[in-house]
Amino acid sequence: MKLYSEYYVSESSERFVNKIWCLDNSIGESLIENKLVLPNGCFNLAFVTGSSIAVHTSKKKYEMSEGIYFCSQMTNKVLVNIEPKTKVTIVQLQAWTLSMFPNYDLSNFTDSIIKINADELPFTPNLNSSVSKLLKTINLYFEALNTENPKKNTVEKICEIIKLHKEEINVSEIAASLEISQRSLQIKFKAATGLTIKNYIQILKFRKSVDQMVNSDLEKLSLTEVALYNKYFDQSHFIKKFKDVTKTSPKMFNSSLYFLSKKR
Repeated sequence: MKLYSEYYVSESSERFVNKIWCLDNSIGESLIENKLVLPNGCFNLAFVTGSSIAVHTSKKKYEMSEGIYFCSQMTNKVLVNIEPKTKVTIVQLQAWTLSMFPNYDLSNFTDSIIKINADELPFTPNLNSSVSKLLKTINLYFEALNTENPKKNTVEKICEIIKLHKEEINVSEIAASLEISQRSLQIKFKAATGLTIKNYIQILKFRKSVDQMVNSDLEKLSLTEVALYNKYFDQSHFIKKFKDVTKTSPKMFNSSLYFLSKKR
């Protein structure tokens, strides 16, 4: 049995959905415990079937029985315990996707999870669908959303500019580029993501650093090189930011404890 797996949506759907990933203990006979997930700047829709999964965020512990859950942006590592006979299928939404639905104000919603009903979603999923059927449902909805909204809104433009500048840009520069006041920019972004623009940039930089550490030969790549490559002031600054999220140092980081994205 493969505990962690990833699936990818169509090219046009990827504008709004990064990927689908699964944590599958459906035929397992024992608890899978103390696995960790890192923040990545995305939202998650989690479809839990079978028994339950326990998720410990920096705010509280959530016991997630069978059902559908909306997971906010996370700012710190999350601990996960998966009960036997449990499968969790997770739709990873881009940071700007919720801004397409302006009735949602997520300003004060981070490191949190809420249970939702299927009829609260803009598409109609079946909780017990296979991944292939869920992919089809996701693609149908988000391909249509992409066609209906060819122009990017402000939040998507902010994220696009940040990516274009490889996370090396500040709020005032983004505001000048979009010809919008910094205050208006911050309000729009926080309402759509729960994060400040600065927090979002820090999370993206952190994940790039982790991916580089995991996918590189550490005997040849020093922490100083990782820090400087990702534009941290120096090694000590990088270590401090790393500890803020993982509660451990880069040298003590054990990637086998984490569910990490596959290199595409």
